Amino acid sequence: MIGVIVLAGIAWFAMRGWRQGFQWNLLFDTFRTLDLRWIAASIGLAFVTYLGRAYRWRVLIRHQKERPSLWNLFAATAIGFTALVLFGRPGEMVRPYLIAVKEKLSFSSQMAAWFLERIYDLMMALLVFGVALSRVHGSDVQVGEGMRWVLQLGGYFVGSVGAVCMIVFIALRQFGERSKRRILDGLGFLPDEYRQRCSELLTAFMHGVQSTRDLRAVVEVLVWSIIEWAVIVACYFCVFQASKDVGHFSLMDVLIFIGFVSFGAVIQIPGVGGGMQLVSIAVLTELFGLPLEVSTGLAMALWMITFVVIVPFGLLLAFREGIQWGKLRHIEENL
Repeated sequence: MIGVIVLAGIAWFAMRGWRQGFQWNLLFDTFRTLDLRWIAASIGLAFVTYLGRAYRWRVLIRHQKERPSLWNLFAATAIGFTALVLFGRPGEMVRPYLIAVKEKLSFSSQMAAWFLERIYDLMMALLVFGVALSRVHGSDVQVGEGMRWVLQLGGYFVGSVGAVCMIVFIALRQFGERSKRRILDGLGFLPDEYRQRCSELLTAFMHGVQSTRDLRAVVEVLVWSIIEWAVIVACYFCVFQASKDVGHFSLMDVLIFIGFVSFGAVIQIPGVGGGMQLVSIAVLTELFGLPLEVSTGLAMALWMITFVVIVPFGLLLAFREGIQWGKLRHIEENL
């Protein structure tokens, strides 16, 4: 359903551009005039983000395995994000699956680590979005005063949602044997075989969220999350600096853009991406007043650098380790 909505949105933009006379020369000019030095810097930073994710995951599972292999985590991250580009959201399970296999840990515990990573990323995205929108009056966003007020209010609302995420995070810290017993008691109507399976899954999940109880681990993951998002912002900033059309964007403008795109990236169409490009085009045209052709070109460049650039490397690593993509694509069916 989401994919249909995204495709409909992309089609709407295409039809609007066709009706207005889409100027392909402006699109090609957007690529042709990119400063390759800034593009090279953005690509380098994009690869750093994957290494940062590997370091963060190592902290998340350190209580399960004292010295997990950083190379295994990085390889699984690269292959996992490659699967995400190729297969869409079902590819999300590839990374925790590969880490579980390589580090000899349970898949459920790695899904718990993945869930924690998503919470940290969501909190960071909400923080970026909230701060940016609350300061929208000092940006290049081209909206009326009424819409500016709405965006500012939205920024404070997003900050509140971030607080809710923090409450969920704190609740996970309290997840222990007592919580497990209460859940199993609620599942008393199930046959013993299924209750035993649920018990094993809950035990693995408990192991996966143990890092939330270690103050040192929490601080380390927060630090790595801040570093990760700082690199992401720097990557986007470099791409904007490479373009003559948005080279004047301030850091706050970049933060506003990233805030919107972070939520658009939730929608992922296999081999296309969808959500990120659509939201990028919409933000650049509707909020920053750029021509549709320029917005389309920049959205494509950003998607290629932040998502697709890892694909050749991920494919090479998968080939090197003898991974069969057909099996990975149907991983959820094999678990």
